[in-house]
Amino acid sequence: MDIFEKVVNNMGPLGSYHKIGHHYFSFPKLTGELGPYMNFNGKRMLNWSLNNYLGLANHPEVREADAQASADYGLAYPMGARMMSGNSDLHEEFERQLAEFVGKEDAFLLNYGYQGVMSIIECMVDHRDIIVYDAECHACLIDGIRLHKAKMGAYYKFNHNDMGSLRKNLERATKKVAETGGGILVITEGVFGMSGKVGSLDEIVALKNDFNFRILVDDAHGFGTMGENGRGVHEHLNCIEGIDLYFSTFAKSMAAIGAFVAAPKEIIMFLKYNMRSQTYAKALPMPYVIGGMKRLELIKKHPELREKLWENVRALQDGFRKRGFDIGDTTSPVTPVFLHGEYDVLTATSLIRDLRENMGIFCSIVVYPVVPKGQIMLRIIPTSAHTLEDVEYTMNQFEVVQKRLAEGFYKAQAEQFKSVLA
Repeated sequence: MDIFEKVVNNMGPLGSYHKIGHHYFSFPKLTGELGPYMNFNGKRMLNWSLNNYLGLANHPEVREADAQASADYGLAYPMGARMMSGNSDLHEEFERQLAEFVGKEDAFLLNYGYQGVMSIIECMVDHRDIIVYDAECHACLIDGIRLHKAKMGAYYKFNHNDMGSLRKNLERATKKVAETGGGILVITEGVFGMSGKVGSLDEIVALKNDFNFRILVDDAHGFGTMGENGRGVHEHLNCIEGIDLYFSTFAKSMAAIGAFVAAPKEIIMFLKYNMRSQTYAKALPMPYVIGGMKRLELIKKHPELREKLWENVRALQDGFRKRGFDIGDTTSPVTPVFLHGEYDVLTATSLIRDLRENMGIFCSIVVYPVVPKGQIMLRIIPTSAHTLEDVEYTMNQFEVVQKRLAEGFYKAQAEQFKSVLA
């Protein structure tokens, strides 16, 4: 079979709906100033889909720093990979500031989060080592695990946040590395981005009393939002020193491009010389470095941004619960709204159209295979830029959505899409 023919005939579980969803449900185009209100399809929308937790994307000091750095350096500087010709004092200063903030000895700037964490995993483990990971780890972590040099039998999955399951898998891994002469790397998240659950980092760290392993934490949604000073979930759970490799992207609270990993100095030096995705890739452009330092400065100097975020989070999540909505066990800003019933993808598309076209609310929708069949998850991300009035309006509209679901309104509306997919 021709490769092109193969992929065109099988667009994948999400791509199979591109005829009714492209540029609307997937690859939508939001325009206007980044913030709680944006334009979609020519209409003004209350936007709950940006991970702009602290509202820094359009902060005047951030915009000024980004613009000035771009004017001073352009987007090309520095040229080349860090190891060859792309290093600078400012890159290393930003690394020092990040390491200090998250409570580690040193840090390494990465070009992208997804690519970066995959490369960390690939770099840290060899054919003798065993990975033990949480069942609900993000796709970037799963793809990194798949790069494991030993492949089959070299990684074990424990039930989500289940310490009993983790213990059993650590016992298995301990027996295995006794044979291979390798080590164990436990991989989990600070905040799980779909459910909003906080990873049990303190309990995992406590298991070091019984087992010999290291921990890699992806805290993309915890950095800047969790903990007394916004340092992350490891601060929130008082286990900073127990986390061996702390990773976060700049794409959430920092509202930027790039990422970093923080660890002991000698481990960071090893990563600098062995991470293929950084050794053979251009350095993070200077405007992102200077802009990143400004963002970090604001996170440290303005706790009121985080306080406003949490005021909105509490109002939103308390309001949903009081109205009988299922938002799971989230204890972070991530707010999933689970709608239960025999709902298919077409019913979900009808629901989203109603939210956007008639209620002016833009939020992300998650369907099978990310959530079980028959379930719809609407994912809402509150930010410090939202208001309590935005929260109240949204909850009132969701009451209408819940009623229409129960009455079968969206299922009836979905029939019109079937001919498109035929």
